[in-house]
Amino acid sequence: MKYTNQSPWNQGKLVGQKQPLKLKEICAIRIRLEIAGRIRDLALFNLAIDSKLRSSDLITLKVKDVANGSVVSKRAMVIQKKTKTSVQFEITKQTRKSVESWIRIANLRYDDYLFKSRLKYSLHLSKRQYSRIVKSWVSEIGLDPIMYGTHSLRRTKATLIYRRTKNLRAIQLLLGHKSLESTVKYLGIEVDDALELAENTEA
Repeated sequence: MKYTNQSPWNQGKLVGQKQPLKLKEICAIRIRLEIAGRIRDLALFNLAIDSKLRSSDLITLKVKDVANGSVVSKRAMVIQKKTKTSVQFEITKQTRKSVESWIRIANLRYDDYLFKSRLKYSLHLSKRQYSRIVKSWVSEIGLDPIMYGTHSLRRTKATLIYRRTKNLRAIQLLLGHKSLESTVKYLGIEVDDALELAENTEA
């Protein structure tokens, strides 16, 4: 067997699940974006938290996916690119307000991408651009960008809902997972937590 000196792809990198944001961290990012008047980033951040979508689905959202005219809907549904299944999500009042502001200021039309790229060769934000934006948000509030990524935003609200309700089935539906096992792994539920759920469930 021939060996080479090629370094492994993950050498020097921290791999594994990215941390979800805590409530105080969500508030800190929102406040910074609001004060700085970064309307697009505020709409992107709020919608990422509410939708719980993968980056590939979030960056390709169009105005028509979340709004009727200039009015953003309370709920939306998209077909996930990874699983080809539909998933619904709620759009809270503060998110609707920020997205409506962005649609108006950016003069977006019905069939436009919500988050257009500033690069000529791309119609919407790329995964790499979105990732850089997320890392800038967490860095600005003093968090280690290595520990956070786009999946942090997908996991954030799901984790908060789980901690409040312990309802795995609800989280499975919200994330669009095909199995509860996937949801358990995604949330990183500890063994003790899983046992507590089992003990409180009568067959």
